[in-house]
Amino acid sequence: MPAKPPDQAGNPGKAAGLSETRLSQNKPSGKPCPICGKAAVEASKPFCSERCRDVDLNRWLSNSYAIPGKPEDDQDAE
Repeated sequence: MPAKPPDQAGNPGKAAGLSETRLSQNKPSGKPCPICGKAAVEASKPFCSERCRDVDLNRWLSNSYAIPGKPEDDQDAE
C-alpha cells in the first residue's frame, strides 16, 4: 500500500488545513471549565468537553441551580 503524500507543511498523510481546523477548535482558552476546572476549549466554550456541557445542561434542567431566598408566606392559607 503506497504512503500518502506529504501536505504543504511536510506532514506526511495530512490534508492541508484539515488538521489546523481541528487543532484550533481544541485550543485551550484562558478561563477554566466551570464544571471540572480543566482548561476550556474553543469548540465547547466555556467548557472543556461535550460531557461537561451535558452535565451543566442536566443541572439546569433538574433545577440544581437555584438562587436562595427568603421563604414566602402563603397568603392563600389564611
